[in-house]
Amino acid sequence: MAEAPVIAMLAGEASGDNLGASLIKGLKRINPHVTCIGIGGPQMAEEGFASWIDLNQLSVNGFVDPFLRLPSLLKILIQTRNRIVAAKPVCFVGIDFNFFNLLLAGMLKKRGIRTVHYVSPTVWAWRQGRVKSIAKKIDLMLTLYPFEVDVYHQAGMKAQFVGHPKADEIGLSEGLAGKAAARGSLGFAEDDRVIALLPGSRGSEVKFSGPDFIGAAAELTRLNRKTRFIVPAANEKRKQQIEELVIAQNGSLNVKVILRQSQRAMQAADVVLVNSGTATLEAMLLKKPMVMSYRLGAMTYALVSRMVKTPYFALPNILANKPLVEEYIQDAATPASLAFAVNRLVDQDHTGLMAEYDQIHQTLRRDAGAAAAEAILNLIDLSEGNHVST
Repeated sequence: MAEAPVIAMLAGEASGDNLGASLIKGLKRINPHVTCIGIGGPQMAEEGFASWIDLNQLSVNGFVDPFLRLPSLLKILIQTRNRIVAAKPVCFVGIDFNFFNLLLAGMLKKRGIRTVHYVSPTVWAWRQGRVKSIAKKIDLMLTLYPFEVDVYHQAGMKAQFVGHPKADEIGLSEGLAGKAAARGSLGFAEDDRVIALLPGSRGSEVKFSGPDFIGAAAELTRLNRKTRFIVPAANEKRKQQIEELVIAQNGSLNVKVILRQSQRAMQAADVVLVNSGTATLEAMLLKKPMVMSYRLGAMTYALVSRMVKTPYFALPNILANKPLVEEYIQDAATPASLAFAVNRLVDQDHTGLMAEYDQIHQTLRRDAGAAAAEAILNLIDLSEGNHVST
């Protein structure tokens, strides 16, 4: 009687925890005998996953924190490696949290354990040379976006597109159908002119882009005094940081800063002014016209801009391979230019844009957790009835 297969996994932050929960559900659906072990968060726990440590012990912020926390992170890395090796899993799945998980995968692969990485690093955008190093550590790369697989296939590495969980979570017509309810829950009237501002979830993002976003709100208010703004803050610190920027305007801005609820804020809006990153994807899935803006510190931008290879920053543009969304980067991201771009979008007809959004949405809608589970089980040849107790 064979033992039930054990799959080790590690999700190092909240976004990975969400993916991990969906993956566990998908694995159990295909093969209910699978046992999942390792490190994860509360959403994975709801699927019966018992994490070895609290997820917060792995969290790092900014550039300095990882160096200060290096001794404790190294200790967790070694302890986790030892526990996984002792458990003799059929494979290890690192979920995002790239630097830590790729290090761990390399250690485990040397010990004969198959390795999967779920969520590709942005090798397509910068430092493409990393693929060679990744290929030595990873047996299978699971990607959220279809264009990512080519980079790995060119390096002779196995990769599979499994879709994006956000595209599964957000219904094709949810953004438009839920607009009135979202407005009502946030205290807006159906005919209000509402702009959602999303300057970023990190302190550094709000520091550099926040003044542009709130400055654009001031400009938009001068153009139309009835314009109202909603700003979802990632946590209490970001909320205070954003509120201080609003106060510094010394004007009568009608800005409501709320905790979290970014999806509801965007759903309630006519137009979204958004930082780069996953928020641009979420705005697209909610079928919102948007303007994307991004600003870094001058020295960081000078360094990063030389390394970036992609012509676009906003995910809808990258996925469409054409400019669906206006982008304002660094010095171009002035309050006046952002306000002009947003104001122009408010009363436009967006039928064509919505059709483009919908096509991308359907491409990404693959039941990501189930697709990832199937790819992993195919890799280790664990179909129902193989290597399981009966």
